[in-house]
Amino acid sequence: MELKPDEIKQVETITEETSDVNISSRVVLYNDDWHTFEEVINQLIIAVKCSFERARDFAFEVHVKGKAIVFSGSLSQCLQVSSILEEISLHTQILT
Repeated sequence: MELKPDEIKQVETITEETSDVNISSRVVLYNDDWHTFEEVINQLIIAVKCSFERARDFAFEVHVKGKAIVFSGSLSQCLQVSSILEEISLHTQILT
């Protein structure tokens, strides 16, 4: 069966672009040879708002493994945490 031109329905496709800052993301902190454990721990406490013990565990993991995921949350939260860590020139990366 063939459709006549007046029987063909048009389909409209709508695509929506969003820039969602609530995407689940992670902050990775990398090891370096310039910062002391004390500097890293203190900055982690400020950035991640964690206890001294938790920050020490993160710092030790970074030292041993070369990197560690130190925060998970929305992209906007990760950008804020990364920014605070980078205030003292720590090397970070945000994974989405």
